[in-house]
Amino acid sequence: MIAPLKPFLHLYGTVSRFMYRVMPKGLFTRTFLIIVAPIVILQSVLVFVFMERHYQLVSRRMSEAVVREIAAVVYVLENYPQDPDHLKIEEMSARALGMSITILPLEPLPPPTSKPFFDVIDQELSLAISQRIGKPFWIDTVGRSRFVEIRIQLEDSILRIFTRRSQTYASNSHIFLVWMFSTSLVLVFIALLFLRNQIRPIIRLANAAEAFGKGRPVENFRASGAREVRRASVAFIDMRRRIERQIEQRTTMLAGVSHDLRTILTRLRLQLAFLGDTPESDAMRKDVDEMSNMLEDYLAFARGDGDEDIQVTDIAILLEELEEEAEISGQSVTIRFDGPSDVEIRRLAMKRSLANLVTNGCKYGSRVEVEGRIANGWLTIVVDDDGPGIPPDQRELAFRAFHRLDLARNMDETGSGLGLAIARDIARSHGGDIYLEASPLGGLRAKLRVPA
Repeated sequence: MIAPLKPFLHLYGTVSRFMYRVMPKGLFTRTFLIIVAPIVILQSVLVFVFMERHYQLVSRRMSEAVVREIAAVVYVLENYPQDPDHLKIEEMSARALGMSITILPLEPLPPPTSKPFFDVIDQELSLAISQRIGKPFWIDTVGRSRFVEIRIQLEDSILRIFTRRSQTYASNSHIFLVWMFSTSLVLVFIALLFLRNQIRPIIRLANAAEAFGKGRPVENFRASGAREVRRASVAFIDMRRRIERQIEQRTTMLAGVSHDLRTILTRLRLQLAFLGDTPESDAMRKDVDEMSNMLEDYLAFARGDGDEDIQVTDIAILLEELEEEAEISGQSVTIRFDGPSDVEIRRLAMKRSLANLVTNGCKYGSRVEVEGRIANGWLTIVVDDDGPGIPPDQRELAFRAFHRLDLARNMDETGSGLGLAIARDIARSHGGDIYLEASPLGGLRAKLRVPA
């Protein structure tokens, strides 16, 4: 059953992929196309049917009526005696038929004139004259704007007729087209106004969710729009409140844990101070200091620095501070930042994240280069070192909390294994991420990208 449908399924998949590539991605534009495309298709069909059927049919009937009147004049001229100047037939044509006719001496008909590409009058009149009168004729539908000139060759004379152009085709057909297109434009404009009002709450919801995902404050956001959009907005507001309440509870709990553990470590330091300087007490003091550092790392990782406010920060100055701190520690760090450097971030958290990356580079390499730039709405900072690097299959493992790599790199030998985990957690709280790659210096490259 499925085998015969495979060509159609393949064609459907190809068309779907092509339409996905060429179609606009915005909701407003797509909805606009959903509204406008059927209107355009419907009007195109109506115009084609009207122009092809109704317009040509009416024009053909009007042309045939004019030709029948001309045929009657030709019949009278050929079968009934006329006065020498043909005044009677000319007067009858003017009064009864609304046409101006003149009897000219016999002479060759003028050469055919150039015809428009789309001329219903010329086509229908020529066809009707050929079928009903069947004599040599010449038509000028271009030379005069309001009249049509027709010349018919008789046996001993030339019959010249001037008739109004409006008698030969449906001259008021354009009114239908004008009303149709003008009404459609008005309706489309009104639809765009309503559509814009319906899309605006969705855009506000998307902006609020994006700002909340980047850790930025969401102010003056309330549910609005259609019922479904209101439900999504209320769900987002409830989710944001639950997350903020959870973060507040976790921060309060961590503050209590931090206070209790610091109190115990302080008592241990006091007790060690009374023991004097012995090899055993020195080892215990070292363990207490390491426990204190590990406690700070654990608390920083669990807290995530989420309580810091967003502020406009000159990232170039922040990198210079890191370079100065590295020089004080006797480390070789080169900093370079190109272009504008102001960005909205949590300054202390971002400095901690970059400091962890620079510290790791200095710890496992002798040369560290830091390069930053803001382009296409993203802040990108690259930290390169010339250390041993990390194998590609273990780079993602390096971000795991409390995870240590093999002893060849000897990562976080005296630490808690949280340096890269804290750095990535801070980057993700800003709506970005950190990626590990091979460095041109031969070691590891850490690339931090956050929205600018």
